[in-house]
Amino acid sequence: MDNQQESYMTEETLIETVENQIVDGEPKKVKETLMRLVMTGTPREEAIQWMACALAIEVSDIMKHGASFNAKRYDQHLDELPNMDWLED
Repeated sequence: MDNQQESYMTEETLIETVENQIVDGEPKKVKETLMRLVMTGTPREEAIQWMACALAIEVSDIMKHGASFNAKRYDQHLDELPNMDWLED
C-alpha cells in the first residue's frame, strides 16, 4: 500500500466516517449496530472502533482490488460484532 492509500485508511478517518454514517442514518445498519452494542454494555468509543474495523475491510477491498463497496458484506460484519472472526479472512 502506498502513502496515498494509507492516508485514506487512518483510524481517525474510518472513525469519522462511521460517525458521519450514524449522523446521516445511512446505512441504517450502522446506527442499529451502535445502539445494540451500547445497550449490551459496550462503551460507545469501543463500539465505534469495532465498527471502523468492519468499514476498513470494505475500504481495503476497494483500494486493493478496485471493487465496489460491498454493502451486504459490511452489514454482515456489523451484525457479527463484537465477534470479528472475519478479520482473519
